[in-house]
Amino acid sequence: MTRASSATAQRPGDPHRGLRRDARRNYERILDAARLAFGESGAEACMEEIAARAGVGVGTVYRRFASKDALIDELLRLATQELIRDAEHALARTDGYGLHELLRAFGRSFAEHARYANLLLQRQSDASAASKLRQAVSELTSRAVSAGTVNPDITTDDVITLVSAMRGLIHTVPGGTPDAWQRFLDIHLAGMTAPTGRSAGSTAPPWNKSGRAG
Repeated sequence: MTRASSATAQRPGDPHRGLRRDARRNYERILDAARLAFGESGAEACMEEIAARAGVGVGTVYRRFASKDALIDELLRLATQELIRDAEHALARTDGYGLHELLRAFGRSFAEHARYANLLLQRQSDASAASKLRQAVSELTSRAVSAGTVNPDITTDDVITLVSAMRGLIHTVPGGTPDAWQRFLDIHLAGMTAPTGRSAGSTAPPWNKSGRAG
């Protein structure tokens, strides 16, 4: 089960929150099965295959999702909502490293959905959600610059470009080395670090030389 599927039961404003326990369980099973099926077969995956993987009847799938497109739209919505929660968590930080946290959240999300990313990218994105994410990136970039955790000339557009490059790396080779995107991001974050060191009064980085927190 992915982060997105495990969090749906607690999501504020979730249109499926009122489902009975068995209906909720079927909903989660269908989503997990769809992720596997789309990851293996792409757009060729059929609703019958997804139903079989989920252990439910195909009628149950169609009652929840009127079409395969509706199912793909739900996967995209869940992935986007997970990123928004990650952005909110990053914005709650006050140490200047919220930007770093959000960038790693983007990387994890891209990696989780890499095998069927082409299907998600073909969908119409939620303009409101996209705007929230860009605003979060802008605010976190400004905070990082102020805290001296990135170079003073780093801009929001620079960060958006990095996010796009990271997505491209993961989606180009979805079955590549699992930590390739993390190394890619580490190298770029090192290049973005302020050359004069941390500004006065800023906190120490939340990881040591081994990359572990502490």
